[in-house]
Amino acid sequence: MRRPSLTELYEEHYEYVWRTLLRLGVRDAEDAAQNVFLIVRRRLPTYDPARPARPWLFGIAYNVARDARRKASERYEKLTGAVAERPSSRSPDADRLEAAQLVHAALAEVEESRRAVFVLYELDREPMKEVAATLGIPLNTAYSSLRRARAEFRAAVERLGGL
Repeated sequence: MRRPSLTELYEEHYEYVWRTLLRLGVRDAEDAAQNVFLIVRRRLPTYDPARPARPWLFGIAYNVARDARRKASERYEKLTGAVAERPSSRSPDADRLEAAQLVHAALAEVEESRRAVFVLYELDREPMKEVAATLGIPLNTAYSSLRRARAEFRAAVERLGGL
C-alpha cells in the first residue's frame, strides 16, 4: 500500500485535525494544526499506510494540544486582571458564540485522558472500539472513561451556569 504524501494528508485531514484541537481546548487551533502537520512531516516515514490516518493524526494532535494548553496555562498565570468581553447584544450569533464558549470551557474542565475519549466518541462520533484502539486503552476502560467524562462535563456546564 502506498504511503500518502504530506499534501494528501493535509488536504484530506486538516479540518479534522483543526476541529480536534479546538475540542481539546486549544484556542489557536490554526497554529496548532500547522504544528501537527510539521510533526507529521517529520514522522511520515514511520506511518503505516495499512492503518487509518485519523487515529495516528489524533495522537499527534492530542500531544500538541496538551503542550499548547500547558503553555497557555503558564502565560495565563503571568497575566492578571484579564477579563473577557461579553457580547452586548443577544443576537443568535451571540447566543451561538456563548454556547460554544460554554462547551469549550466545560471540556477544558474534563480530565485530559477522559476528554480525549469524550471528544472522539461524543463529538467525532467514532465507534467505541476505534476510540479504545486510537488511545491504546482497553474497551472497558474507554467506556468507564466516557461515563466519568460525561459526569465531569455535565458538572462543569452546571457550574459555569449553562444549565
